[in-house]
Amino acid sequence: MKAIGYKENLPIEDIKSLQDIELDTPKATGKDILVEIKAISVNPADYKVRAGMPVEGDDWKIIGWDATGIVKEVGEDVTLFKVGDEVWYAGDFTRQGSYAQYQVVDERIVGKKPFSLSYAEAAALPLTSLTAWEMLFDRLEVATDDASKSILVIGAAGGVGSILVQLAKKLTKLNIIGTASREETTDWLKELGADSVINHRNKLSEEFEKYKLPAPDYIVSLNATEQHADEIVKVIKPQGKFGFIDDPKSFNVMPFKSKAVSTHIELMFTRSMFQTEDMVEQHNILNEVSKLIDNGTIKTTLGENFGIINAENLRKAHAFLETGKAKGKIVLEGF
Repeated sequence: MKAIGYKENLPIEDIKSLQDIELDTPKATGKDILVEIKAISVNPADYKVRAGMPVEGDDWKIIGWDATGIVKEVGEDVTLFKVGDEVWYAGDFTRQGSYAQYQVVDERIVGKKPFSLSYAEAAALPLTSLTAWEMLFDRLEVATDDASKSILVIGAAGGVGSILVQLAKKLTKLNIIGTASREETTDWLKELGADSVINHRNKLSEEFEKYKLPAPDYIVSLNATEQHADEIVKVIKPQGKFGFIDDPKSFNVMPFKSKAVSTHIELMFTRSMFQTEDMVEQHNILNEVSKLIDNGTIKTTLGENFGIINAENLRKAHAFLETGKAKGKIVLEGF
């Protein structure tokens, strides 16, 4: 099968950072299904791993965690899917990824693809939907029926933010405050359902004062958490909840003590990495998101399609994603 992999951690400008290769097609056993991949999307996790995770031995490392495709084979213990099913998923950090024509993946972290979306449109959503859903409902345990509460989403126009804003708008009564720094992304967030949009290039506290916004009960930081840390402490409501998904070099929780703020980290890969007892919840979440898409409640966050799945196009996608200017998600489809 065709695949795209690496053997060295190299800058994306280096042609060897991602290479076109041929590998044997894997087999599905146990709870695994074999998926023929139709489309993928790229995430910050992709370039972070490509740049920083060494390869063990002489094997090729295949990355990629968002995919849509068709089930071609099922393991002997599979009960949730059959051959021919159209599926979507975000994969497992500990296994080979979706930059390949075929991939084996545990059925418990796979959902039924929304029938109303193309493979490319659907590929934009699994990882970000799982991250956003788990942050809102598993980590922060947001109040879904309390219209007096508000949430601040820092970096809201990216992949996770653009689905988190939609989920918060459609499934809760929260007042949603997003951050963006460009007119294009500000308009995008308002279209997705943000009640207010402020500029994260300015001090958050000054933006809150300028627009007379209420202290948020919840704050979700999706990027530059270290940069915004002091301002987050200033604006969050006492006894509020704060969650982040990025990788600050250091993060001191002690400034939150006076406000008794609880702090939460979301990592979508935790359930599959540790084979948790509730691992199948990702199957359930993806199926629920699929229903929300098919009934028109939320929509795809596809930003740009970078063409067929090959090393050249993936290097371009990584390079653009590393600029931090992406709106929505970057997808690729077909081989």
